[in-house]
Amino acid sequence: MTLSKHIANHVREIPRSGIRDFFEIVQTMADVISLGIGEPDFHTPWRIREAAIYGLERGHTGYTSNLGLPKLRERIAQYVQKHFHVSYDPATEIIVTVGVSEAIDLALRALLNPGDEVLYHEPCYVSYSPSVVLAHGVPVAVPTFAKDNFRMTSEELAKLITPRSKVLMMNFPCNPTGATQTREELEKIAALCVKHDLVVLTDEIYSELTYDGAQHVSIASLPGMRERTVFLHGFSKAFAMTGFRVGYACAPPALTEAMMKVHQYAILCANTMAQDAAIEALESGDGDVAMMRKEYEARRNFIVRSLNDIGLPCFKPLGAFYVFPDIRSTGLTSKEFSLRLLQEKKVACVPGPAFGVSGEGHVRCSYATSMEKIKIAMERMAEFIAEVRK
Repeated sequence: MTLSKHIANHVREIPRSGIRDFFEIVQTMADVISLGIGEPDFHTPWRIREAAIYGLERGHTGYTSNLGLPKLRERIAQYVQKHFHVSYDPATEIIVTVGVSEAIDLALRALLNPGDEVLYHEPCYVSYSPSVVLAHGVPVAVPTFAKDNFRMTSEELAKLITPRSKVLMMNFPCNPTGATQTREELEKIAALCVKHDLVVLTDEIYSELTYDGAQHVSIASLPGMRERTVFLHGFSKAFAMTGFRVGYACAPPALTEAMMKVHQYAILCANTMAQDAAIEALESGDGDVAMMRKEYEARRNFIVRSLNDIGLPCFKPLGAFYVFPDIRSTGLTSKEFSLRLLQEKKVACVPGPAFGVSGEGHVRCSYATSMEKIKIAMERMAEFIAEVRK
């Protein structure tokens, strides 16, 4: 039996993740310093872990509401109001999901009809375009450029809007570039969304991780945007809770209800003990987030300075925990650079095209690893650059 012919066309044509393919090679090697996977190297703070343990010990192991624990939704509403200046009703406008990835999938499946176009900036997180295709939409990449510090501009966005455009998907601070958006540019983008009646999915999972005193602005907080925006957030990055898989979406009741329909048949509810942990994170985790942010900022300063010193131009990102240096001066493609650096110096970074074709000429390096390892990685990379340029 030839099973491959039975696989759906739109699934067969989706490429495997460029990150995962690359790190399958990494896993075959010993003593590699990885600047690749975007996962905090901090342990989840003890109070948060203890909340999950306590929930298990007291038998809090059953299903929750499809929307999530009422107490968690109340805490999310308070947190979003405090940090993002947008109010949501925890009873009808918030849904707890299995990470932000599920929230994105729910929103796209709830919104898209076959052939609807979804605009998104590129380079971007690897799942955006495949998620659109899996929801039978058409992904349309809006290029961003190093000259703009990889911010999405309203000018580039306007060029690609068509009568079939339905959704704009954004992720700022951005994975892989660390780019952020200014209020001024967001206001221009918001005006385009209103003019063309676009729904916005704003993935702000890295919003707590902004540096140099920069103030994160959510597009959902701008005039006329709350009613057309799905605000996506979660606990993986700022709270170092990747394995707990808890995210959430906030949106007007009609959109939340539509997402809940998909969620209840596909997932039913997020993990109960993980939701208990998320409550504790929102109630007591601000100090831990501040500590981790301070350490990330120190690492960012070091890695940006080191990359520029060895001749790989790199702007200083204001958010997330990634840098996206320009490697074109080496004469190597992004894939050649990454493979040779891995094979010759045992340092792993991700080729830029894993995040879209506009990532060519760059690599992504994550500083969500210890300063000690980052220093060794930069020494090895300096040696590699010197040898390549001989």
